[in-house]
Amino acid sequence: MTNHTMDTDFFLMEFTDSKQLQVLQGFLFLLIYLEFLTGNLIIIMLVTVDHCLHTPMYFFLKNLSVFDVCLISVTVPKLILNSLSHRSTISFLGCVCQVLFVLSFGTSELFLLTVMSYDRYVAICCPLHYDAIMNRAVCVETVAASWLVGSLFGVLYSYGTFSLSFCDTRIVPQFFCDVPSLLKISCSNMHATVDFSLILGIIYGFFCLVSIVFSYVYIFNTVLRMPLSQGRSKVFSTCMPHLIVITTFLVTAVTAYLKPVPDSPQLLDFLISVFYSVMPPSMNPIIYSLRNKEIKAAFWNFLWKLDHYEFYRGNNHSM
Repeated sequence: MTNHTMDTDFFLMEFTDSKQLQVLQGFLFLLIYLEFLTGNLIIIMLVTVDHCLHTPMYFFLKNLSVFDVCLISVTVPKLILNSLSHRSTISFLGCVCQVLFVLSFGTSELFLLTVMSYDRYVAICCPLHYDAIMNRAVCVETVAASWLVGSLFGVLYSYGTFSLSFCDTRIVPQFFCDVPSLLKISCSNMHATVDFSLILGIIYGFFCLVSIVFSYVYIFNTVLRMPLSQGRSKVFSTCMPHLIVITTFLVTAVTAYLKPVPDSPQLLDFLISVFYSVMPPSMNPIIYSLRNKEIKAAFWNFLWKLDHYEFYRGNNHSM
């Protein structure tokens, strides 16, 4: 049995053997990546500079955008680079980093989405105590906890995965390094650390799911008792984007880790991989910006201030 070394390269799944289609794929994902970066950076910038958005909900939204930027930046730039350079390799260290950071940011994001559902529960079900419960210290501590939990899971999974042996084949049936695909090509019979990590991950995911479900059961129960339809629509306008993001994230995460890894990936497998690894973080800015009046108002207010700043600056230079 031949073990892997630090110099071992892995070969990632390719969409096509055609160099022309690879270039087209590279530019397509480059456009998706730039759109994604622009949307999330705008949210981060608006929440930072607009005092009207200095609330716990938007503080969490800003950090969610940070996690999204980090998460998609781990995999997509490498895919773009490989497509444009017609290469499919990734170094051992690069593969370790992808597993470490994908698990870290994905786990942190799930923690933050759970906190955001609790924030909505407190805001709607306990509005008189909202400021006391969701104070700044609590918000900062929960975000710090999400980073800590994510880091622990990332280290645990990456250590367990790369303590295994990889024999003759180093072809990863995925366009980035993830745990299921690496387990597929491992020749180790014992996965004790990975199995332990998986059990912890299932318990953690179940706890987050139960917390989210309970929060929204109480939220919808409270909303349905509201007498005014206008109040209901306002509540739904703030809750529905978050609920859509949570559902998309959980469904794609389950797909990623419960879907059997194929021996010979086909086009459909590649599209499914793209769907669960790229689409959820790319959709978040669109979902929140289209359904959130405060974000849109802050965006137009920022453009108005920027336009006036440029106008006065131009007048000062002309004098």
